[in-house]
Amino acid sequence: MCEVGTRPLLAAERGEPPGGAAASERCRDMGEQPIFTTRAHVFQIDPSTKKNWVPASKQAVTVSYFYDSTRNSYRIISVDGAKVIINSTITPNMTFTKTSQKFGQWADSRANTVFGLGFPSEQQLSKFAEKFQEVKEAAKLARDRSQEKIETSSNHSQESGRETPSSTRASSVNGTDDEKASHGGSAEAQLKSENDKLKIALAQSSSNVKKWETELQTLRESNARLTTALQESAASIEHWKKQFSACKEENDQLRSKIEELEEQCNEINKEKERNAQLSRRLQELETELQDKELELEELRKQGEVIPQLMSECESVSQQLQDAENKNKDLEEKVRTLRTEVEESKHRQTNLKTELKNFLDVLDGKIDELHDFRQGLSKLGVDN
Repeated sequence: MCEVGTRPLLAAERGEPPGGAAASERCRDMGEQPIFTTRAHVFQIDPSTKKNWVPASKQAVTVSYFYDSTRNSYRIISVDGAKVIINSTITPNMTFTKTSQKFGQWADSRANTVFGLGFPSEQQLSKFAEKFQEVKEAAKLARDRSQEKIETSSNHSQESGRETPSSTRASSVNGTDDEKASHGGSAEAQLKSENDKLKIALAQSSSNVKKWETELQTLRESNARLTTALQESAASIEHWKKQFSACKEENDQLRSKIEELEEQCNEINKEKERNAQLSRRLQELETELQDKELELEELRKQGEVIPQLMSECESVSQQLQDAENKNKDLEEKVRTLRTEVEESKHRQTNLKTELKNFLDVLDGKIDELHDFRQGLSKLGVDN
């Protein structure tokens, strides 16, 4: 927060730019600098009812404090696009009121309205309220300093007006006639000039007093309207609180009723699921029962043919006994045949040996005949 009468060295305390680039440039051109910036939903009191809030912005916009070093004044400015929705000069008589955890308001008698701001969090509302109090105190200090300057200038003018006749009388007593004439003329001119300045200062003071009286009356009327609006707002808030409490109780009752119904629905769903499982199990048992009945019927049919099967089994047993006897005979024959086969193999082996010997002898004979033929061939060639 910058002191009154000095240019602030800091830009917006937050990183957000003030509302609207064009508005910022205009404020800077006019000697104003942003000292605090935040974002909030802007509302204005309904001028017809003085009770309901009318949204001035469709969404959260930038709200900034500006300091004018040339006029030594502070303003709250907010711009939504190209539309200026807040242009409020802070005066020492203004008060920022927190009406809820995230909502605050103040009355501007010059704009003849009440501004409301809805913040995203209670912390941002507290920062804005603290900055409002700082700016308000700075505006009060600036007003007090300007009044002191006016009173000081007025006192200086009165003192100079009182001192001028005495100095003139002193010069007229102590000086010569020529000096008396010269000093008398200059003193009269100076006195006239001082009187003119004093008259101008008094006129300005009277006009300022009238202006302040008018502003004070306007502030009183605005304060009365604001008090009435606050009382109506408090009554409306109490009414809405009661309605909210009633709605909350009804909502709690409905929630408990809904929870009971949900529990009942859950129980019904569980019962339905159990019934479905039982139905499936019953169908399975019925299917198994039908299968068992079919098996029982088959067994009954098979039981009817058991005597026949027994007789057939005895016949088969006899046949099996006969087959076993025949099998023994066949085994005996097989053993005999195996013996004969072994003997035949032995004889065949002997025959193969004899045949091999015969073939060897035959090969020798063939070789001898071949040699003999070659000998005959040589003898024929020689002859």
